[in-house]
Amino acid sequence: SSSPCSGIQGDDNLQSMIVGTVMRKIKSRTWKKQRYFKLQEDCMTIWYKSKKAGNAHSTFSVSDVETVREGHQSEVLLSIADEFPPDRCFTLVFRGRRGNLDLVADSADEAQSWIKGMKKLIENLENMGESEKLDQWICEWFKKADKNNDGRMNFREIRVLLKMMNVDMNEHHAHRLFMTADKSQTGTLEDDEFVLFYKMLTQREDVLRVFQDYSGDGQKLSLRDLEEFLRDEQLEEVDGVQQLAMELIERYEPSDTAKMLKAMSIDGFLMYLASAEGSIFHPRQQSLYQDMTQPLNHYFISSSHNTYLMEDQLRGHSSVEGYIRAFKRGCRCVEVDCWDGPNGEPIVYHGHTFTSKILFKDVVIALRNYAFKVSEYPVILSTENHCGVEQQRVMAQHLNTILGDKLLKSTLDGKIPVSFPSPEELKGKILLKGKKIGGLEESLNGPVEPEDSLTGEVSDEDEFIQFNSRSFPQKSKQRLSKELSDCVVYCKSVHFSSFKHSRIHSKFYEISSFTESKARKHLREAGAEFVRHNARQLTRVYPSGLRTDSSNFNPQEMWNTGTQIVALNFQTAGVEMDLNDGLFGQNGRCGYVLKPDFMRMSERSFDPEVPINREGYRPLSLCIQVISGQQLPKVNIKESSVVDPFVRVEIHGVPLDQAKQETRYIDNNGFNPVWYDTLRFTIHAPELALVRFVVEDYDKASRNDFVGQYTLPFSCIQQGYRHIHLLSKDGTSIPPASLFVHVRITNLV
Repeated sequence: SSSPCSGIQGDDNLQSMIVGTVMRKIKSRTWKKQRYFKLQEDCMTIWYKSKKAGNAHSTFSVSDVETVREGHQSEVLLSIADEFPPDRCFTLVFRGRRGNLDLVADSADEAQSWIKGMKKLIENLENMGESEKLDQWICEWFKKADKNNDGRMNFREIRVLLKMMNVDMNEHHAHRLFMTADKSQTGTLEDDEFVLFYKMLTQREDVLRVFQDYSGDGQKLSLRDLEEFLRDEQLEEVDGVQQLAMELIERYEPSDTAKMLKAMSIDGFLMYLASAEGSIFHPRQQSLYQDMTQPLNHYFISSSHNTYLMEDQLRGHSSVEGYIRAFKRGCRCVEVDCWDGPNGEPIVYHGHTFTSKILFKDVVIALRNYAFKVSEYPVILSTENHCGVEQQRVMAQHLNTILGDKLLKSTLDGKIPVSFPSPEELKGKILLKGKKIGGLEESLNGPVEPEDSLTGEVSDEDEFIQFNSRSFPQKSKQRLSKELSDCVVYCKSVHFSSFKHSRIHSKFYEISSFTESKARKHLREAGAEFVRHNARQLTRVYPSGLRTDSSNFNPQEMWNTGTQIVALNFQTAGVEMDLNDGLFGQNGRCGYVLKPDFMRMSERSFDPEVPINREGYRPLSLCIQVISGQQLPKVNIKESSVVDPFVRVEIHGVPLDQAKQETRYIDNNGFNPVWYDTLRFTIHAPELALVRFVVEDYDKASRNDFVGQYTLPFSCIQQGYRHIHLLSKDGTSIPPASLFVHVRITNLV
């Protein structure tokens, strides 16, 4: 099996990282301090300390690093570009919401050693199997607790360590296992003895029970036993089931003897259940599986609001990093607020507030560099434009020169279209959404006379202006520059008057934006009309201007109307972003999800408030048995506290489907709590439903603490015995924390 240190001997980069290097850690133009960095012998931890401060040091785990960027690829490094050449600079980007680490090495060679070495270590981790990852995780804990670094621990120290790992257990039982694991009989456990001890401690009774139900002899699953399990429990397709059973043995069975017998041991069975194939999310639907050749407005599109903000809307820090992070999460529609800036350069920030400012030009460069790293499908740049004509010209110039042919400048075939092109046809293209002089027809039929240049309203989102109108008299009419207008092709922002007006007069490429409250009003008053409108045109819904804390509204309500561009504050963690990540976790995380067919045909009638009335209405019953939890992380930092976990299953969908149910809570066990509690739901519009599993720490006195969650589309659920690999508050994984459940979906009628 591969370990993170495999291949280290011949690797000069890793060798020099282990020796260590002095580099500058950069926080700003003025804060540049030398730090000594070195890779620990475990090849998993980076240790660093300041040159003069006593013995204070910090560490981080290689597994926390998502990627390495070379050169001046962060705002901080760009700000000192004149001082240090790009070949000495690099950035470590961490998972989740943790800030980047910007470093400058003394020479290009030293920088390369760290860049290549880190990339190798990250790649090693990605290639590790589930069991090696678990061993790795156990070893990391052992090292954290081994205060004097002698690689051994007595029973008392082990008990402290188990508390840290969220285990509260029977002391006699633990001591018996301790003696068994102490193979060297030294009264202490060394590294590998601790791994053995931990594995005995975490023996999965729940999985053993299932294994023995299907095993003919209680020792192994024969090929036939395994086929029966896959067919009857996992509901795998009957015709491919023998082939699948063979593949699973090949892939997950650690014992060569069992492999030869075409059988699976309990170890192999557990590996399979803990793998991606044993996960609740159907692997086929995690890849790009949908038809991408339908008109753009037939898809839900992952969309961000105030993308430039890293925190709240009054004092938050504006940053190009906001765009990079959104793209990394599969976002395909980003927003930019432009204002006239000094030296003729337009700036981006949240107008009339204390948020910091960035250059429009830098945002466009980030678009060019990051827009298509995760998904090749089109990106919509939604502009809110407060600039005068001169700086609008500069905006157009930046878009053209920086983006080049990535910017869509005319219809695909140069003809006047009657409907949207598809995501497939628009791959690699950036579409500008904004005001436009005249329509597509005129711009294709010949030039518009300059004197027609409409003094239209340039900005669409007017809520904000009303909100501030007492202090800032707004020039309501502003001229639009021809150059910027020409950059808008398929997404012309228009003011919305009514669904009826749109039905008669609107062109497919005209898009309206609603604040969440307006959208809710339309939804209540004319739900079916709203759905039908969205079968023809794009709609964007964005958070109310009153949400100065950058909180989010529930996106599900808006998806229920078929609204494609539901713009959320990606920078704010919580249930709303969990739902967004859940919906867009399917289809290769490409940021586009095909709407259900009854939302794509304008002749079909669907009212989210009364799903029962639609043709093809087939309600389903969802039955989830929550069996157990594994290695749930601690929420409380206090050494002595251990979680009292319970699981809540939430259904998010049309109003009739909104529901939540909870298991009991288990006292003092975050380690291997067992529930066997069954929760049942009825689902009326399964095509729109999302299922969210939440683990919380029960507290009689105060609010329950969040432990972990996992959200996925109802349509992507695999039935049978499944593991759910939990995610943290900001959507990053927290291995090896999981839930073990049994899922059944049946027809109600």
